[in-house]
Amino acid sequence: MVTNLQITDELKENAEQEIRDKRKRVDYNTLEYPIEVIVQKYVDGQDEDENELFIPDYQREMAWDEDRQSKFIESVMLDLPIPYIFVADISESEDLARLEIIDGTQRIRTLTRFIKNELQLKNLEKLKFLNGFTFKDLPLSRQRRFNRTTIRMIKLTDEADEEVRRDLFERINSGSVELNEMEKRRGSKPGKFLDLIEELSKDKKFRDLCSFTQTEIDKRDPQEFVLRFFAFLNNYQHYSSSDNKVHEFLDNYLDQENQSDSLNIDQMRNEFCLMLKFVEKYFPNSLHIYRKTKDRYEPTTRIKFESITVGIALALRQNPTLIPQSTSFLESEDFKNLTKSDSSSSQNKVNRRIEYVHYQLLGN
Repeated sequence: MVTNLQITDELKENAEQEIRDKRKRVDYNTLEYPIEVIVQKYVDGQDEDENELFIPDYQREMAWDEDRQSKFIESVMLDLPIPYIFVADISESEDLARLEIIDGTQRIRTLTRFIKNELQLKNLEKLKFLNGFTFKDLPLSRQRRFNRTTIRMIKLTDEADEEVRRDLFERINSGSVELNEMEKRRGSKPGKFLDLIEELSKDKKFRDLCSFTQTEIDKRDPQEFVLRFFAFLNNYQHYSSSDNKVHEFLDNYLDQENQSDSLNIDQMRNEFCLMLKFVEKYFPNSLHIYRKTKDRYEPTTRIKFESITVGIALALRQNPTLIPQSTSFLESEDFKNLTKSDSSSSQNKVNRRIEYVHYQLLGN
């Protein structure tokens, strides 16, 4: 933290020069389209991936629940100000003249769902008589007025390269309660390691073992679990609670691996898959990776997941043909104490709980 800094004329000159050096000129136009046109541009050609308005791969899945979607439609009905949608003219798709949606995917998806009668309004507080309505239930005159309602767009010209677009995405969404840390990483930290995380997060065996719900999948929990596995496996001894928050530790590791020239993708993929096979073979009926309630399985905590999976991977590094004598230690009071939620920021307990599983599996 900077304190009691003497602002000299030289420092002012350096700051001004830095602004000039780092600033990029971004040309843009302001557009205004009726909702009907926006939805059409998003839907037409979507199946062939040729729609004019498209969502890039670094954007998230549908994250708004139906209450939030309904509230947005209510705002449109009430003619309340709607935030600008940010798009970019993509020069590399010049033949199709496509527009990449940088910010506004949730709004466009919601408008599309409503117009296609896939959204039934619920829990509205201002327009209570509309609760239970779909678009087709509105009088024709109201449907037409809704379709004619215009929304403004900021369109970046084709001079805005991918770095500018991703940076804008991160800055618009940083601090937003709508995005969790893994969602922001997807938009702001592209690279070969993140691509591997995306690939492994879709592994059916992994998702089944962790029993992720659809909501958790949409929030990108599987991707965070994979990132945690590799970050703690390869760097847990350097984790420090002074990092402020775990996500800073994960961000630093992700940046490091994305930029690494020696990253061995095949080796990392193989190590992850070997760990999954070990879990499947020796913990087939256990409650260690997931927990069971009365009528369903629920995913375990992040702390417990990383402790077990990293401990297994470390043990397999020492003994690739390992056959555990027992896994009962995972039900011990020692392990339960090490994986309590209040121990998540303790550097000492991070090391101890991972090494506990590691050495117990080796019989030490």
